[in-house]
Amino acid sequence: MKFTLSWLKDHLETQATLDEILYALTDLGLEVEGVEDPAAKLAGFTLAKVVHAEQHPDADRLRVCKVATDEGEKQIVCGAPNAREGITVVLAKPGDYVPGIDVTLSVGNIRGVESHGMMASERELELSDEHDGIIELPSGEVGEKFVDWLAANDPAKVDAVIEIAITPNRPDALGVRGIALDLAARGLGTMKPAPKAEIAGGYPSPINITIDDEARKDGCEVFAGRLIKGVTNGPSPKWLQDRLRAIGLRPISALVDVTNFFTFDRNRPLHVFDADKVKGDLRVHRTKGGETLVGLDEKAYTFGAGQVVISDDEGIESIGGIMGGLPTGCTEETTNVFLEAAVWDRVQIAYTGRALKINSDARYRNERGIDPAFNMEAIDLATQMIIDLCGGEPSEVVVAGEVPDVSRAYKLDTDRVQSLVGMEIPAETQRATLTALGFVIEGDMAQVPSWRPDVMGEADLVEEVARVASLTKLEGKPMRRPVEGIPAPILSPMQKREQIARRTAAALGYNECVTYSFIDKASAELFGGGSDATMLENPISSEMSHMRPALLPGLLQAAARNQARGYMDMALFECGAAFHGGEPGEQHLLISGLLVGKTVGKDVHGESRGVDLYDVKADAESILAAIGAPAKVQILRGAREWWHPGRHGKICLGPKKVLGVFGELHPKVLAAMDVKGPAVAFTIWPEEIPMPRKKNATRPALAINDLQAVERDFAFVVDKDVEALTLVNAAAGADKALIEDVRVFDEFIGGALGEDKKSIAVTVRLQPTDKTLKEADIEAVAGKIVEKVTKATGGSLRG
Repeated sequence: MKFTLSWLKDHLETQATLDEILYALTDLGLEVEGVEDPAAKLAGFTLAKVVHAEQHPDADRLRVCKVATDEGEKQIVCGAPNAREGITVVLAKPGDYVPGIDVTLSVGNIRGVESHGMMASERELELSDEHDGIIELPSGEVGEKFVDWLAANDPAKVDAVIEIAITPNRPDALGVRGIALDLAARGLGTMKPAPKAEIAGGYPSPINITIDDEARKDGCEVFAGRLIKGVTNGPSPKWLQDRLRAIGLRPISALVDVTNFFTFDRNRPLHVFDADKVKGDLRVHRTKGGETLVGLDEKAYTFGAGQVVISDDEGIESIGGIMGGLPTGCTEETTNVFLEAAVWDRVQIAYTGRALKINSDARYRNERGIDPAFNMEAIDLATQMIIDLCGGEPSEVVVAGEVPDVSRAYKLDTDRVQSLVGMEIPAETQRATLTALGFVIEGDMAQVPSWRPDVMGEADLVEEVARVASLTKLEGKPMRRPVEGIPAPILSPMQKREQIARRTAAALGYNECVTYSFIDKASAELFGGGSDATMLENPISSEMSHMRPALLPGLLQAAARNQARGYMDMALFECGAAFHGGEPGEQHLLISGLLVGKTVGKDVHGESRGVDLYDVKADAESILAAIGAPAKVQILRGAREWWHPGRHGKICLGPKKVLGVFGELHPKVLAAMDVKGPAVAFTIWPEEIPMPRKKNATRPALAINDLQAVERDFAFVVDKDVEALTLVNAAAGADKALIEDVRVFDEFIGGALGEDKKSIAVTVRLQPTDKTLKEADIEAVAGKIVEKVTKATGGSLRG
């Protein structure tokens, strides 16, 4: 929406500066997108008078002028043919920037004569293309600002043009008066009385109007018009042409320019028919399909079925509320004109405009909403302007349909407004604000003005008060605590676990990925999913057809994309939901990590090696420890088929309580996902970790033993298929109070032990709590350890 500053001041009595108006518009929600201020580039130029002019001694086409300025008499060399004594000119002094020639002036020397400035032409000041001579002003005082002279004598040349962005809910701001109303409510001036006109027709209109029943519903609610005979069409006056040109419209003729003026001045699209070209009466109806019309833009349009148009007895003459037809358009020969103002259904306008691909100012406004109560008044105001500019005799107004009743009222709860907005706005100020915007306050009810279709409830009243009061005045205030003391935690225990897991994984060197919850069917089937229960009804693409059954498919796809771009070594993790069904609640939280490639790059010391399952085992255990998992767990086999059958482990609290899985991924999975190994991964189920029994925030007292610990080494010969964890658990269970830790430090297979035997060596740490251990105590515990391990593994102490 474009308008000029002088146009705005036709409706708003204000002393506010342009900058104040621009700031207020944006703050009110009418965002300023651009400003063209011709006065800004002319601010430095002043008026001067040539008191003497003589021929340049060394140039036939140059004259040396003595010029009276506000800084005294100056000598200026000028080559303009009209440079002569006695004229009032526009002076550019040394140091002034001249926009038309893109030069900052300095004192010059022209053919041996000094020149202190220049007398400007219109092209040099970008006022027009005229450059045959310097500007001659018919009036003005020496030293007067040129912009002030233009403002008083030719204001169009220094009139600022403002462009604002209009949101779909503010159709009232598509008229200059609606914008002025907002500024007046903000306090930047007072509204001038709206123009009034009551035109009594001198004769019945020879052209009547009807609306078909099928078009009356969801088509055209009211159609009014009148004939004006004996008009003289021609160019519109200069002030009207200047305004239309300023906002980017081409003046056409007085009759057409009047309709364009009301489109932008009052957000009221109008249309004029050449009455002599209308055959019979006008009828509003829906098309059957296949009809054609050449519009005012000289393009041919073919109608579909059900579009609302205006026809005379011979055919379609106008597209209702969007564009008139060329056959009945006004020309310079028009002497009788039929003026139309109607209220159209907004949805119908949008459908027809989109189908015909027409973007006109009339469509833009009609589909967003115009003021239905202004319909009859608009006819009289437009008639008055046509008579003033073109003459003519108006007929009586003919009307079909009824002006829709859009009256409504909502309760204004002034206390509620203050609590919602967060500012102290006195009740009197709230009522005054709404009154200034055109609302009528009756008790605690606010009657909504007919030009505000966006106000549909009490919340909209709050919004109006808030935006006029300015939300920039809001002061940040801390919220009051609901209860005194330390506030309760905001995050749930599971959310806290998720947060800690993310931080721990990042600290371990992993990069977090956030992948889609949807994957392709083939990838889902590799990880136990891909069933109809998790299939999307309307997928984005074939690669996102199913809900993910695990996080590893997304991580593997990310790894494959990175490897395709030359990044072979990576550590990725993700924390999110996976889905085991399609119903609400059929999902579970997972934390998955993936290591691919080498631990480090090529190294002179040979420390680079491929990642293995022990890397991810250590990382998984670190994350489990951080989120509160018990320290003593079991490592079991038997994970799902996408893990390598012999190189993985399940971290369990029992056979059925699985906290996580780690290990190598199955080669067939890596091949299917196009990932080049080695690739190891882990998956943790945070929801399976038991919650702590104590839920208070206090930590237990630090227990420090003052007695020296004792370590003893044991080596056991066991069968080759006995797992080290079985031996460790048996040794740890020999004396749970005294044995603090058991760890494996050596393994030997084959040799003198035989093909089916192996030796596992462990260190057992004994930590006394009440007395120092004696040799007999240590031997007694050692005996229990040997007994327990022998019973659990069938092995024997290595000699």
